[in-house]
Amino acid sequence: MEVGGPGFVVMAGPCAVEGAEQLELAARAVAQAGAHLLRGGVFKPRTSPYAFQGMGEPGLKLLVDAGRRHGLPIISEVMETEQLPLMAQHSDILQVGARNMQNFGLLRALGKLRKPVLLKRGLSATVQEWLNAAEYILAGGNEQVMLCERGIRTFETAMRNTLDLAAVAWAKERTHLPVIVDPSHATGIPSLIAPMSLAAAACGADGLLIEVHPRPEQALCDGQQAMSPGDFATLMQRLPGVLAAVDRHLWTPAGPAQIAGAR
Repeated sequence: MEVGGPGFVVMAGPCAVEGAEQLELAARAVAQAGAHLLRGGVFKPRTSPYAFQGMGEPGLKLLVDAGRRHGLPIISEVMETEQLPLMAQHSDILQVGARNMQNFGLLRALGKLRKPVLLKRGLSATVQEWLNAAEYILAGGNEQVMLCERGIRTFETAMRNTLDLAAVAWAKERTHLPVIVDPSHATGIPSLIAPMSLAAAACGADGLLIEVHPRPEQALCDGQQAMSPGDFATLMQRLPGVLAAVDRHLWTPAGPAQIAGAR
């Protein structure tokens, strides 16, 4: 799977793996709608120590199995270097969350791997700090790095964060790395995910990372910002028109979906 070429890639699934039924429903829904990768958190960094922290290794097994059943590679977050052997063995893409953008020990360890990494922008990081964090991975020899704009913290309180689409265009001008946009964390409001997804496609992003939950009102993690399967399917139907306007298209596999690396 080429990420960063003319094909636009969509990664979708629940914020956190909560159980077999929830994940199966989510995986089936995003696969049928045309998503290219299944996302799901098994280790969750949460602001409160009392919030749901993820299922850990059992959740990873559920994620892998669901991805295989529906022909979707998987992406999941790694929080610390001790988790790398397990996550690198089973995840197709390793995600570095916003809170770990400057966890330099983790970034250096990821640089020693030959596994695609998606690096989220920190909550209050400048674009240059974001790119410098990516350099830690690249300097170690791992060239399969994707940047992810997920909104930054500003004085605005109407939305969870402020989605910086100008940073997407800026990064595309100054680096060869693919840029993915996460409109779920950026807005925190389900009704804003679709318009911001379309705007991301129009401004030059290479893909999306979207939270989709079969029952958002029952989610153990970030249900208030998850799309319903129906709304996600509608978004996937609208994306091709916007992409065509900027000479892009949804990525289509030549054969079975398999991560071969990001450009």
